[in-house]
Amino acid sequence: MNMAVLERPLVGTARGAALTGVRAPRSGRLAVGVLDLIEWAFQREKVGLDFDEIERETGARPGIGMEYLMMQQAQLGCRVQGGGTSPRHHDADMVAASLACLPEIYGGRRMAVQIAELARVGERPDCLMEAEQRCAPLDWRGTKHGRFAAVEVCRVPGLRWPADQLGKRADGSWCPVGYSVTGREIAAARRRYLSWYGALLHLRHIFQAACHLTSFVVTEAMPPRTPWQRG
Repeated sequence: MNMAVLERPLVGTARGAALTGVRAPRSGRLAVGVLDLIEWAFQREKVGLDFDEIERETGARPGIGMEYLMMQQAQLGCRVQGGGTSPRHHDADMVAASLACLPEIYGGRRMAVQIAELARVGERPDCLMEAEQRCAPLDWRGTKHGRFAAVEVCRVPGLRWPADQLGKRADGSWCPVGYSVTGREIAAARRRYLSWYGALLHLRHIFQAACHLTSFVVTEAMPPRTPWQRG
């Protein structure tokens, strides 16, 4: 593939501009981060995750000896086919094959699909970075005096309300409330983000040590590990 084409920024993601980055010394290959490389493969080259086809082409199974197989292919000069009728760039095929064989300890095929889907649109997992737990009424009512929380009548047998002590009968009332987002939801979202980050770390190692990339050199650059922590 013409290197001039590779140097054009990706469409649809600001991070894609990193593909116009510095060429690695001596090799002439572009130095890019792991996430930029994956987004380039799925956005520009439009590779797909055809697990069955990749297994037929590489002989690999998810999580079993992928590093060894990729090094063997590099030594033999083999090329992993990414599927479809139009030819793909060799490096994009290697990205698809590495994702398809993501070990189960890093999320396996489910994580591979998630990484691919996010890469296609240039997004990252939602870690609820701006989420705050807020307690608020479940419903509101409007009156001529303004907007007030909706309340419900509550009469518990045997319970004496203050009005009863004054010789009056009165029902109690309460306001049903809820939380906009729970601590459990925030924790689950951030665990999903960290799982995605861990899978990228593994893929970075594979691209650096086991993949025979022809046009790129994968750097140490990574997305923020905990973007919800400031300072």
